[in-house]
Amino acid sequence: METTGEDFSETDLHEQHWEQREFVECDFSGADLRGVTTDRCVFVDCTFTRADLGESAHRLTAFRTCVFDRTTLTDSEFTGCTLIGSTFTDVRFRPIKISDTDLTLVSLARAALTKTTLRGLRLREANLLEADLREVDLRDSDLTGARLRGARLDGADLRGARLDADGLVGANLRGARVDLDTAVSFAAAHGLVVG
Repeated sequence: METTGEDFSETDLHEQHWEQREFVECDFSGADLRGVTTDRCVFVDCTFTRADLGESAHRLTAFRTCVFDRTTLTDSEFTGCTLIGSTFTDVRFRPIKISDTDLTLVSLARAALTKTTLRGLRLREANLLEADLREVDLRDSDLTGARLRGARLDGADLRGARLDADGLVGANLRGARVDLDTAVSFAAAHGLVVG
């Protein structure tokens, strides 16, 4: 069932269960979506400004080029989802559970994700400028092409993660855990000759 251009702003939708629904260019600004569960749903170009998605759970759901501005996502879960091209600004994330989810081209600039588990996620070409990723578990994540200038990765676990030279130079990696391949790439990115 497809819903296009609907205005759900300031609507009380908490604890609803949506399965195989599609929302295109819908406005959920200020909506109460606490405890909502979605299963195989699709949201395209939807707006979630100031919406409360706390304690919501999303399985195999796509949020494509959606806007999350001052949105509450505390205690929410995303499993097997895609958030390709979505933008997150001043969002309250922690705590949040994200697994097997595609965050390609997502904008998380200045996001506060300290101590979050982002293990094995696809963050290709994501905007992580000045993001707070201290002590984040990024093991086996794909950060190829991610913009990491000014990102704080102090104490992050980057073992098995794929990072470009630009990310290795632009991010603060003090105390980060890395594997041997990343250590060699880090040295090369900083102009050292290894061997």
